[in-house]
Amino acid sequence: MKLKSTIIALVMTFIAVSNTQVFAEGVGYIDYKKVQDNYSFAQNAAKEVDAKGLELQQFLVDKEKQYKSLDTPLKKQNFEEKTKKEFEAKQSAYVTFKLKKEEEVYNKIQAATKQVLVEQKLDAIFDYRVIFVGGLDVTDLVINKLKTGK
Repeated sequence: MKLKSTIIALVMTFIAVSNTQVFAEGVGYIDYKKVQDNYSFAQNAAKEVDAKGLELQQFLVDKEKQYKSLDTPLKKQNFEEKTKKEFEAKQSAYVTFKLKKEEEVYNKIQAATKQVLVEQKLDAIFDYRVIFVGGLDVTDLVINKLKTGK
């Protein structure tokens, strides 16, 4: 969600900036999801995040089994309190990890997109969902830039 709102904010900023320029050279657009799907770094980051998510789910399954084996209400209450704290810490670490990975992917894609913007002499690159008619699709150019690393 944060990524979508960031993209929308960037689009709005670009619209404001591009409207102030009389002699715009052009506007490009990008399918961010397609870039992510074709970028191995993004795919690996998604796999890492998924693996961490599965670890968190497995933690809950294991704790559920341990809880069922407890025999007194006091033991169960203490176990619940301890498990709640552990889970909150693990969940916080997961969210932090996920956000870090998303930001790394976004920054790499954005850097490649900026290079394409300069090379194609464009004034702005928008998300493809904002462009109704016209513009230059630079999605494949960004994908190639990311694959070649140049």
